[in-house]
Amino acid sequence: MSDPTVADTRRLNSKPQDLTDAYGPPSNFLEIDVYDPQTVGVGRNRFTTYEVRMRTNLPIFKLKDSIVRRRYSDFEWLKNELERDSKIVVPPLPGKALKRQLPFRGDEGIFEEAFIEERRVGLEQFINRIAGHPLAQNERCLHMFLQDESLDRNYIPGKIQ
Repeated sequence: MSDPTVADTRRLNSKPQDLTDAYGPPSNFLEIDVYDPQTVGVGRNRFTTYEVRMRTNLPIFKLKDSIVRRRYSDFEWLKNELERDSKIVVPPLPGKALKRQLPFRGDEGIFEEAFIEERRVGLEQFINRIAGHPLAQNERCLHMFLQDESLDRNYIPGKIQ
């Protein structure tokens, strides 16, 4: 005699949480940190690199712990690859800061500590948003970016099997 148009609002039977559940390792996690900026080179060949550390237990990644060093142009490469080959909406990168690159500035321009820290935070937000997307996690370019020491820019785009 129940009406099929009325939703069933009975509670689901769930087991109580114990300490192992509450404080054990999370079932799935993906942590990416961008840190330790280092400026290298001189003059026009000067640039800043960042360490990108990934820790995960997701089965799609071959390495569960990896550390690579990347520069801003590597993040641009990843963004362009994902925009070209995937069906996801790729978030923006922190800006290029073209005015900071002009000659005869009174400060360090793009090599100023405050700017480098601001960019580091933006890059960390960018890579975490990308890597957290389930469709992006299948892209070969993301795996290469996070886990390979150097980027093979002539790689064959595709999905990870």
